[in-house]
Amino acid sequence: MRIRATVAAVSGALALSALVVPAAQADDSAASLRPDAAKLRQAAHAASAKSALSDAAAVRAGARYDLNVTFSNFKIAKTLKVGTTNHVSTAVTYTLTHGADVDITAADFITDPIIYKGSHAGPDNRLYGNKPAKCTATSATTANCKGTIDVYPGAHELRNTDAGTWKAAAEATAFNGQDPAGEDFDNSKVGYASQDGLGTTLVQRASKLTVNASPEPVKKGKTITITGKLSRANWDRGTYNGYVEQPVNLQFRKKNSSTYTTVKTIKTNATGDLKTTVKATEDGYFRYTFAGTTTTPAANATGDFIDVQ
Repeated sequence: MRIRATVAAVSGALALSALVVPAAQADDSAASLRPDAAKLRQAAHAASAKSALSDAAAVRAGARYDLNVTFSNFKIAKTLKVGTTNHVSTAVTYTLTHGADVDITAADFITDPIIYKGSHAGPDNRLYGNKPAKCTATSATTANCKGTIDVYPGAHELRNTDAGTWKAAAEATAFNGQDPAGEDFDNSKVGYASQDGLGTTLVQRASKLTVNASPEPVKKGKTITITGKLSRANWDRGTYNGYVEQPVNLQFRKKNSSTYTTVKTIKTNATGDLKTTVKATEDGYFRYTFAGTTTTPAANATGDFIDVQ
């Protein structure tokens, strides 16, 4: 289980044999190094966290050299729409530029894309991929890398206050044959690079919108009551709850048309519910549509057909 960066006390164990593996196993080896890379970047981003470790662990986590690696051309989806249970994964690409002394093909070299909420030095939360990024060399000192950002809302990786704009960063760790679990581990031989401000994305609480028009069928000129509900993911509780006091458009589409036209705008009530009335004029479909906010994506209800007689 992955742990929020603000409360993580990472404990990783790594056998030296895991560092020396055939090329075909390099991906698995790199993935097994993640706990120790997390320990290094935790120390780099929040030196105060070292007080939570033993003296020996603090030394092991802190002293590493600056790796000659920089990042650019970071690309990520504009929005991540996250519900309450389903795993959400999005691809990330970036360019890695490195010194001639950095071997990015080594089994114990790993690089990751990261998104974070708050400041880079003391983030409120951080998200990263299940596995390190894969890099393909484009020259002796550059490579195109592709990774993922993976989100597990069911594992409480997000709180409601996390919704909104997140910033992007990337990092790289070169273990250079060092075994972080070994007695002879020399952290001064481990290289680490981190770079923030590479981009932004919106992490949003997934939304749902419903509609029901009644009665049906209805006589022309009679009143139609149109109800619905706007809800969004509550990451704190793992449920969907009403989104209150939000403007929502009621729209109508004629039976043989493909275009919806806005009839009126109303607001959700204290529980996210919607209710309004209109006069029946002709056969067609009613729906509610929500434009979205920074924290919550847009949503359209599936049109509900009304038979006007």
